[in-house]
Amino acid sequence: MVKLTREFYGRDTLEVSEDLIGKVLVRKYGNNIIKVRITESEGYIGAIDKASHCYRGKTERNKVMFGPPGYTYVYFIYGMYYCLNVVTEDIGLGSGVLIRSVEPIENVELMSLNRYNKPLKDITRQQLKNLSNGPGKICMALKITRNENGVDLTGDEIYIEDDKFRNFKVERSKRINIDYAEEAKDFLWRFTIN
Repeated sequence: MVKLTREFYGRDTLEVSEDLIGKVLVRKYGNNIIKVRITESEGYIGAIDKASHCYRGKTERNKVMFGPPGYTYVYFIYGMYYCLNVVTEDIGLGSGVLIRSVEPIENVELMSLNRYNKPLKDITRQQLKNLSNGPGKICMALKITRNENGVDLTGDEIYIEDDKFRNFKVERSKRINIDYAEEAKDFLWRFTIN
């Protein structure tokens, strides 16, 4: 396994978003380690994207997105859920990738405890299916909150590895839940594993 470098993140947002598909997201806290495979992502480019938190410029909330690439941007939505993004491109551009869905690789037991407060043996098939198939669910299962906003992805707390898994195709489609974004709602900036 090779940890992704800052140079990986410092590229075109849509290239990074597509290239993140199939990679391994690693979360370490305390003596715990969880590994998951990224199966869905969405690109957001502040300068031209009305769905981006950066479209109207830099704020206290989104300032991490305007910093150097290769850091986490974690935000809170609907008063309930955290969402994990990775910052991309050059300093000052306000671009990033939302991690929308992942599949467990290592320590699914801990993911079940984090998400449902139940051991894996006690959750239903439906709960297993819904363990980490959405951005808020990912953050619950991986114990990611606003406290993890601004974490260096080249460090050892949250990072992404390439295990050379390539047995898939990537599909592009419209992003979801952004009907307010006018023409940006039709951008084909969502990437999913097939």
